Amino acid sequence: MKIFITRAIPSRGLELLQQKGYKVTVNPDDRVLTKDELTTALDAGGYDAVLCLLTDKIDAGVLDAAGKQCKIFANYAVGFDNIDMKAAAERGILISNTPGVLTDSVAEHAFALMLAAAHRIPESDRFTRAGKYHGWEPMLLLGTDMVKKTLGIVGLGRIGSRVAHHAVRGFDMSVIYYDVKRNEDFEKEFNASFHENVDDVFREADFISIHVPLLETTRHLVNAEQLAMMKKTAILVNTSRGPIVDEAALVEALKNKTIRGAALDVFEREPALAPGLADLDNVILTPHTASATEETRQAMSVLAAENIIAALEGREPPNVIR
Repeated sequence: MKIFITRAIPSRGLELLQQKGYKVTVNPDDRVLTKDELTTALDAGGYDAVLCLLTDKIDAGVLDAAGKQCKIFANYAVGFDNIDMKAAAERGILISNTPGVLTDSVAEHAFALMLAAAHRIPESDRFTRAGKYHGWEPMLLLGTDMVKKTLGIVGLGRIGSRVAHHAVRGFDMSVIYYDVKRNEDFEKEFNASFHENVDDVFREADFISIHVPLLETTRHLVNAEQLAMMKKTAILVNTSRGPIVDEAALVEALKNKTIRGAALDVFEREPALAPGLADLDNVILTPHTASATEETRQAMSVLAAENIIAALEGREPPNVIR
């Protein structure tokens, strides 16, 4: 059996595949392959499985290049908006992802972004490094407390629920949330309130954390209209998918102080940023690293490998997407 991996990943998953006796080929260049490069590699290789990344656009052409012997594309990510699921189903190719193992790291990152924005930590760091600190001042770089404030969760999956846990258990925050499905057990555990209309979450929350998948219905879910609804003191955090936020509208809202601040780990046109975004002091930007811990990335590689092994052994992968 032959496996193609589109980019270097942590070692444990590779070791699992090699222990099975599979021939593993890893893209030797530490960069995203172009579509032509990917299709050429797959067409020439005769691979039985492909381990791909969120940055790989897996469309009908790529699937066809993989050939009829290819049984699975194992996505090294929770999301799978990079894959044409309909085209994969038509060709009988399984698609899997790596859910669950990155819940804690992404939730921690989202909460870290909230804390950093509230307390103006990156801005304070830049101020101090630039030699501008000349002594304690009562009005210097005033931020905002998180304790007793209201956190709005938009998308109550595993990660959104874990962010709420940190907010309630660690900071005595109140939680309101919007999701397509109500979760009464969650409400009881965290004394949270469900809002049927997402606009109500934008209006009421002091902090908003986005955790929805990228769908046509969620693209630009956060736009100029929603930003205008938010409190002027509110902070927006997005660790889900970039296109959920209208980045140009966010730039204008931050420039005009429509909201206090924002923190983004994902961007609408990655890796490009909307013009003017990087020039603003009231936004924190991290390079899609919410799951970038040694423990989590290793666990993702193991899960992707286990999905491939199951498919090649004729079993249903543990994280097959239906």
